[in-house]
Amino acid sequence: MRLLFVHERIGAFGGAEANILLAAEELRRRGHSVGMAHGSGAGRGEAEWRDVFAERFALSGSADALDRALAQFQPDVIFLHKLSDVRVLHSLATCGRPVVRMVHDHDLYCMRSYKYHYFSRRICTRAASAYCIFPCGASVARGTEAGFPLRWVSYSAKRREIDVNKKYHRLIVATAYMREELLRNGFALDQIEIHAPVPRAAESPDSPSFSGRNLIVYAGQIVRGKGVDVLLESLARVTAPFECVILGDGSQRAECERLSRRLGLDGRVRFAGFVPQAEIAGFYRDASLAVMSSVWPEPFGAAGLEAMRRGLPVVAFDAGGIREWLLDGVNGFLVPWMDRDAFAGKVDALLLDKALARRLGQCGRQLADERFNLDAYIDGLEGLLGRAAELPTAAYAEPEDPQS
Repeated sequence: MRLLFVHERIGAFGGAEANILLAAEELRRRGHSVGMAHGSGAGRGEAEWRDVFAERFALSGSADALDRALAQFQPDVIFLHKLSDVRVLHSLATCGRPVVRMVHDHDLYCMRSYKYHYFSRRICTRAASAYCIFPCGASVARGTEAGFPLRWVSYSAKRREIDVNKKYHRLIVATAYMREELLRNGFALDQIEIHAPVPRAAESPDSPSFSGRNLIVYAGQIVRGKGVDVLLESLARVTAPFECVILGDGSQRAECERLSRRLGLDGRVRFAGFVPQAEIAGFYRDASLAVMSSVWPEPFGAAGLEAMRRGLPVVAFDAGGIREWLLDGVNGFLVPWMDRDAFAGKVDALLLDKALARRLGQCGRQLADERFNLDAYIDGLEGLLGRAAELPTAAYAEPEDPQS
């Protein structure tokens, strides 16, 4: 098959980008041709993406650019990832080719993109509705570009975006939690498939040392929804000696570094910045546990699965789809949302009882091998994309113009 990936950026950024690159590599290895229509560069790892996607097309926010990409690449299937430009989304829905979209997060149906209330951080369980305008106030959001700190978000545009996505052949999600979010927003059950993203397993992964260093690893973006500030407040309550390395970067890093100093965590918490995926394994080898502090409802939480593959127990807040792979007391601990004392208590339990940490880590590795197998994941994607490629052109419904 000729598969055209479509995404808002090119290069390494977060979990969505790691999944896109891995899926493209594996599908290409199986003999499929992969091209990419993309937005701006992420500024990291772009050379690797250029190697995988030999044929690339810059979208530049223009539907005409997409038309040129389709004419040149002639895809059998369009594999859409993150994109919010309604004009381009409409052009995809009317281009006469099947579109399969992977829904990585809440951008599609949440005007704030992260499904929790800005001030309280309480997780939202509503569908997109007039409630998003008032009392939620999601029409005013943080600015994404340099300059003015705020931006306007249109509810009507969000409704059009949702409606256009209902015309695509299939939507892929990682968890049953995400499927429920789509169903809540009016998507059809038979349009949604669950294919949990699976990181590449090391050929012979080393077992963690569980050494007296008591190293705790956090790997992920440092943004408000990831709760690194809440993690620091939890670590300040841990009684056992420990070190924590925070692997990642983001808009909240400077704030979290200041908070770490105020909490007296200097010398115990280190911010290592962005670390390439291949180098993270070295941190896991010398660790005793991994933490996920997300307070937004995680669509999946691939960083936790990666730690499980390395044989580490995971401590995380119960938010979103995390509970579908983190089984409390089996491969780590699932902590009530935002409960800092409980989080600290579970970290202490693992640091003070290394036999328990090893046992939960081993269970996690076995669970990851059995339930989250890369070959099975790619088999599922390949089968879905193949079935889409076989559909007659008449099977694609044409939605109304998004401006009508």
